[in-house]
Order: sequence, then C-alpha cells, then structure tokens
Amino acid sequence: MIKILKYSFYDLMRSRWSYVYFLFYLLLGFVLLFLNNDLSKAVITLMNVIIVLVPLIGTIFGVMYFYNSKEFTELLLAQPIKRSSIFIGQYLGVAGSLSMSLVLGLGIPFVIYGLFESNAIWDFSLLLITGAFLTLIFTALSFNIALSNENKIKGFGYAVLMWLFLAVIYDGLFLMSLIVFEQYPLDSFSLAATMFNPIDLSRTLILLKLDISALLGYTGAVFKQFFGTYIGVVISFVMLGFWTLIPILRLSFKAKRKDF
Repeated sequence: MIKILKYSFYDLMRSRWSYVYFLFYLLLGFVLLFLNNDLSKAVITLMNVIIVLVPLIGTIFGVMYFYNSKEFTELLLAQPIKRSSIFIGQYLGVAGSLSMSLVLGLGIPFVIYGLFESNAIWDFSLLLITGAFLTLIFTALSFNIALSNENKIKGFGYAVLMWLFLAVIYDGLFLMSLIVFEQYPLDSFSLAATMFNPIDLSRTLILLKLDISALLGYTGAVFKQFFGTYIGVVISFVMLGFWTLIPILRLSFKAKRKDF
C-alpha cells in the first residue's frame, strides 16, 4: 500500500492541476493579506472559501483520478496485491497531495506576514485542520461513488450532486425544518443535524472559534454552549474522524467484493 500511495502522490504532484491548486491558494493568501493586513479578518474570509471550495475540489479530483487511472488500477488488480491496499493507497495519495497543496498554499503567505507572532495562529491552525479533514472526507466519498459507478457521466453527476446536497441543499432543508417546527424545542435536533453534515460541522467549529457565533442567532447560543466546551470540540473532531473513517472502510469493503 505504501508503494501505491507514493506512486499516486508523486503522480499527482507532477500534474499541472496540483500546481494550479497550490498556486490558487498561494495567490489567494497573498491577495487577502495585501488588501487587509489583519490576519484575523483574513481567516474569516478564507473560511467562506475553504468551506465550499475544498469539498468541491476533493470531490472532483477524487472522481477524475479514479476514472483516469482505471486501466492502471486493473493492471494492479492482476498482481498479487490486496485490493484494499490498491484503492486505499490511491485514495491516500490523492488526499495527501491535495491536503499538502492546501496547507502550503495558505501557510506560506500567512507565515511571511507574521502568523507566528499573531494571536490568529490558533484560528488559522483550526482552519487548516478542518480543511484537511474536508479534503479527506470528500475524496473518500468521491472514490466510493466512482467505484460504485462504471459510467463516468453517472459518477461525475452523483459526485457533484452529493457535494451540492451537503453544501447547499442540506442547509436549506435544515433552515426550513427550524422554521416549520419553531414552536418545539429544537436544541438536540440542531446539534444532531449539524453533526450529520461535515461541512456544517466544520463551519460551526470555525465560527465559534472566531467568536462570531452571534451571527447565528439563537442556534449560535445553543452551539456555543455545546461546541464552546472542550468536550464539544473533542466530540466534533471525533465526528469528523468518523466521517473520514466510514467511507474508507466502505471503500475497502466494496473493493473486495466488486467484480472488475
């Protein structure tokens, strides 16, 4: 698995799209800090970009890599190598290269602008950690979708629909349910609904860490009461871990039983 991981990682690092992804975040970081020298405000702006863009890029890259390397994968399947090692190695290579591009692309500008001497270092660190988690989660989900669909068009369609649902539609359904059932106590429901969407969970963690939860109104007070505690933060990261682990386990299970 380590050799496959290295091959996938180096293969993507030689790809021009990896450089485009890296340069995009590098340029974005320098532009934000050039326009506004306040690191804390730059982190807030970056949150809005990362929460939406990182899952989309992870989804598209995951599906593209799976379908483009299908012939090479079939060659590996003919060798005495575990199927789970092949697919998990490829997944870790893709997710690792994307995460590194994200961390380095944003990290370099902020370090140059004095991140280590600023109080925003912890907020920025949380932003990168949640970004890395979202990359791992959505790359794993996209691999699962591609593995379950031989047709490329269907695979891309389902992957984009999955991202659209978690990034946009889920929030709309969540808000509509809060409005419809506003006469009932919805504290537990709000917490549970947030936990079952990695994008919402990441956004909530960052908003509360930046101490701007007042923008969320009543739900912000509920979230702050739970997520603002150490136990809430630990549970949130455990849930992000589950969101990462479960698709990986499903990928391994599906690969072992799929007829190639």
